[in-house]
Amino acid sequence: MIKATIQDTTPLDLLGQAGFAPAPARKSVAGARALLDEAATTLGLDGGLRAVLAEPERALSVAVPVVMDDGELKVFRGYRVQHSSARGPGKGGVRFHPDVTLDETSALAMLMTWKCAVVNLPFGGAKGGVACNPRSMSATELERLTRRYTAAILPIIGPQRDIPAPDVNTDERTMAWMMDTITTIEGQSAWAAVTGKPVALGGSVGRGQATGNGVAIVAQEYLRVTGRSVENATIAVQGFGKVGKAAALALARLGCRVVALSDVSGGLYDPSGLDLARIDEYTGKTPGGLLAGYHAPGVEEIGNEDLLELPVDVLVPSALEAQITRDNAARIRAKVIVEGANGPVTVDADRSLHERGVVVIPDILANAGGVVVSYLEWVQDLQAMFWDEVEVERSLHQRMTRSFVDVWATAQKHGVSLRSAAYLLAVSRVAEAIRLRGIFP
Repeated sequence: MIKATIQDTTPLDLLGQAGFAPAPARKSVAGARALLDEAATTLGLDGGLRAVLAEPERALSVAVPVVMDDGELKVFRGYRVQHSSARGPGKGGVRFHPDVTLDETSALAMLMTWKCAVVNLPFGGAKGGVACNPRSMSATELERLTRRYTAAILPIIGPQRDIPAPDVNTDERTMAWMMDTITTIEGQSAWAAVTGKPVALGGSVGRGQATGNGVAIVAQEYLRVTGRSVENATIAVQGFGKVGKAAALALARLGCRVVALSDVSGGLYDPSGLDLARIDEYTGKTPGGLLAGYHAPGVEEIGNEDLLELPVDVLVPSALEAQITRDNAARIRAKVIVEGANGPVTVDADRSLHERGVVVIPDILANAGGVVVSYLEWVQDLQAMFWDEVEVERSLHQRMTRSFVDVWATAQKHGVSLRSAAYLLAVSRVAEAIRLRGIFP
């Protein structure tokens, strides 16, 4: 029996962030291809080009042996899929979860291609992961897993090939382990090999709030182009985690009136507007950062379902997928839905809402702020020159604003929803890059 020499068995959820993410959104290759086919038909792409776009360029499956703290040797299955390099190196997260599969990883890599293209980043899509249960693993076991997985996929990743980032159940410490492993094996600095790192190791300021801030920016742009006042626009945010909290705080700073918030412990509602600063301070002191137990004059408790059906100007579902379905779509009274989470509106609900005139700003645009700042981190690492938060925020705002305007113009031109427009724009950009490059040899 192989015996491990390190005996630290402290669970990761007691060492860093509180708890682990729940089951990730399940994406299938068939579902991802359906979105591609719809856009390709509208664009009139020929069958050969469709076939190129439908298949990942490379899919690597690796065995990840890890010596556990009790000396047992376990072998985990890991993946790294690169969907497209037509517009640049691959970009996409690494997730640790029991449900990680090659099919799901391939679908997510394709969706990353479209997300990078819709915000016009010089990246293609990639995704990776390891099928494991991080809740049952200690910090040292997770470090060994991360380092061995990194070594296994190292032949196909790097600053000009494929740049991993955090995803479900991974964080900046995971990225630090990945970066250090690459540096140790290659014998040279590897800051630009991964993003989402700690600031002290080449990470970018502003990365933690980037996704939520991006959500706020596109919401602001929608209000602007439709001639609605940002000041006092009413906002409901489902999910007061990393994305939802940043989005709510950013929208409040813009002058919006955040009237409702919720998380797994329940929700809060005050039609005159919630005190975001006070709530932020409160959740900073509660176990798991939850809203439960918060009380203030005029604030009433509501459920997550009730929050979704409030008559607000902007609804931001930023918790889990499939929160708005055909079962509750008819009861949604928000004027616009900004998808902070991945896939919170189902396909059936999306059609129903579009028919009723409810605008949905899709996830591949709305929550792309994270990958935008990942791009900014990569650029800073490559030039070894780092920006302050003001410059990062300026660049994020510029990129997200321009992307929203592009998607809005595409929707107006083709007379389609913003979701369809986002995919039309993304697929057309990738297809054009393939045409210009040609097919080797």
